[in-house]
Amino acid sequence: MSFSKESITRALRGVPAAGASGDLVSAGVLKWVSLCETYVSVKLLMPQGATPGDISQMTSMARAAIESAATDEGVKLDSIILEFINDAGDVVRTARFGAPAGVNAAPAQGSQGSPDMGHRPIGGLADTRPAGQTRAPTPQGAVEATPSIRNIIAVGAGKGGVGKSTIALNLAVGLARRGASVGLMDGDIYGPSLPTLLGLGAMEPIVVDGKLQPFLVHGVKSMTIGKLVDPDKPLIWRGPMAHGAFKQLAEQTNWGELDYLIIDLPPGTGDVALTMAQMLKLSGAVVVCTPQKVAQDDAVRATKMFQQLGIEVLGVVENMSFFIGDDGKEYDIFGKGGAEFMAQRLNVPFLGAVPLTMGLRKNSDEGNPTANFAGGTITRAFEELISRVEGQLNLVSMKKGRGPTLTIS
Repeated sequence: MSFSKESITRALRGVPAAGASGDLVSAGVLKWVSLCETYVSVKLLMPQGATPGDISQMTSMARAAIESAATDEGVKLDSIILEFINDAGDVVRTARFGAPAGVNAAPAQGSQGSPDMGHRPIGGLADTRPAGQTRAPTPQGAVEATPSIRNIIAVGAGKGGVGKSTIALNLAVGLARRGASVGLMDGDIYGPSLPTLLGLGAMEPIVVDGKLQPFLVHGVKSMTIGKLVDPDKPLIWRGPMAHGAFKQLAEQTNWGELDYLIIDLPPGTGDVALTMAQMLKLSGAVVVCTPQKVAQDDAVRATKMFQQLGIEVLGVVENMSFFIGDDGKEYDIFGKGGAEFMAQRLNVPFLGAVPLTMGLRKNSDEGNPTANFAGGTITRAFEELISRVEGQLNLVSMKKGRGPTLTIS
């Protein structure tokens, strides 16, 4: 195919830049071009002083120029995404044409079961199954292991708002800092947090040879549904739709060889967890809970769900165990020790207590988890958590007969 990024750049030389002299290229408005098969993504610097009408006209002309260039080369484009960024690189306006990868259509008026409400398969991905074969639901005990991934760990919680994604993220980053090859999959289909927590910002997903290429940031390979859908649209998905989205993230991402794949699950005990148990052979699960009684009640259900699905519970983490103020004092805002007591009652390991600190909040909002390992209370808490997870994985492996062997000759 002769249609290329250079073809797109040449085409945009014929589009006047709003609020500036010259075309999009000569005026420095064009900042970035991406082409993957029949999917085009372009980033443009938002011109100073341009009116909404100017931007709309420039958008229409840019789209027409790209489509015309593709037609001249005999190519039919499936999607064009035009993003306008500010001087800091933040996306301030997006125009999508065609069927962009992973964008879910808005619900039809008055329709409750319209297919348009569901997961639209991500464009350009290959189905790795043999022709005509489908994956039948199977219990965890019968699921085949993934040869390229040594350990798959699910991080779940009975309810939302307990910091499950924060624990999953820092567990992944901490393991990577110890020299492991780590992947982090945002399985929270309905409320993906990793685009913010990882600082993915204006990064765009790329498909190569029918596989999504994971983002590599903070030493971790990651993929999230949050970068495959419009960030402003609610994900109004029924169970089968969520199943389809989870399946594509798990099976059609080029994870490569991994020591660990950490899966951040949505809260609760619903469809996504069941889908995961039927698709992936897990090494174990981590349950996140706050000290509050109301959080413990739901965490008990999450723990028993994993056990019922045949997934080993590696242990419970008490997140937001206490708050460290600017004065250095500890405040038990949600109580303290409740999750540890719950773990004892359920006869599962307690993996540690993670405090809530101003630094942790700041690093999470800024998408800089690496800063959580620069020393101090939060670093010690995460390091202890990671060591205990590694220890539990070793115990599980030994129990299943996969531990180290001693040969005497």
